Amino acid sequence: MSDISLATGEAEPLTYPIGRIAEPTEVIEVGPGVLWVRLPIPFQLDHINVWLIEDHDGWYIVDTGVATDDAKAMWRKVLSTYLKDKPVKGVIVTHLHPDHVGLAGWLTRKWDVDLHMSRIDFLSCHTLVNDTGREAPKAARDFYRAAGFSERGIEAYAKRFGSFGERVSRLPDTYRRLREGDEMTINGNIWRIVVGSGHAPEHVCLYCPALKLLISGDQVLPRISSNVSVHPTDLNDNPLHDWIESCHRLRANLPADLLVLPAHNEPFYGLHTRLSSLIEGHEESLAKLHAYLDEPKRAIDVFPALFKRKIGPEVFFLATGESLAHLRCLIGRGLATVTRDDKGVDWYSRLG
Repeated sequence: MSDISLATGEAEPLTYPIGRIAEPTEVIEVGPGVLWVRLPIPFQLDHINVWLIEDHDGWYIVDTGVATDDAKAMWRKVLSTYLKDKPVKGVIVTHLHPDHVGLAGWLTRKWDVDLHMSRIDFLSCHTLVNDTGREAPKAARDFYRAAGFSERGIEAYAKRFGSFGERVSRLPDTYRRLREGDEMTINGNIWRIVVGSGHAPEHVCLYCPALKLLISGDQVLPRISSNVSVHPTDLNDNPLHDWIESCHRLRANLPADLLVLPAHNEPFYGLHTRLSSLIEGHEESLAKLHAYLDEPKRAIDVFPALFKRKIGPEVFFLATGESLAHLRCLIGRGLATVTRDDKGVDWYSRLG
């Protein structure tokens, strides 16, 4: 399961000061007491960046990788080599996707420490993990039928339903809630919580004014645009509206000269430039989609308006979710409408 969109931004004038990519289990210092570790993950996007923040009496881990034996072995090597005989003090997770939260339960139990996470993502993650072993519900089947899936496609979805929990170690029963504007003092520096939405319900970023660092998770990535999707549980959601609004808010509230520490690709400078590019890219996609709806179309019919290459089976569900997010955004702006036919299929038409 990948949580990254197929869409990529155009070439941007970003700068990458580290100059190289960390090897597995190698640690690179990106700021005073802030370490970069790059872990492999078993998805199309094959890595995640995780971060270690040193305190005077221990370390905080930010994001964890997927729950696999290989990832556990890599964590054991990193933690036994680089912690300077200090313990782990806490685990911070930016959002609910398995490459970020997958080993949070294992790490918090190993070190007997708290999980720090936003409320909506913590509870949503528990819900998704609890789907493991369940049969796909009728509402979810109807959701993909409405998007234009064939019965064969719906059965393919049903077979993969509940797989989320296979990549996530057992979550703790309690957590420490992170909210917009909360502050954590680590080694004398304030790390402020900045929350975005769209890619995940309540995505946490960590901003340190003194060090001029932003741990951005998937909220801001330098070379790819995070997947923004509508899911079967979100009948009235408009995540692309939330995503664009979040990008505007981050650009308005954060300085332009931060070193951004993303979950994928390399640390970079150019935060405002990248946020502007993400906003403009989605606005361009919305305009193309609006023009493409000259005749009624299903969600699976609009891929050519949004994606630069043919959509294969390995990313068909992601593409469908992203297409629905763009269609919902157009409807929310009064630029499209949807009608369901007698077979339960939704057809989208342009307005204006």
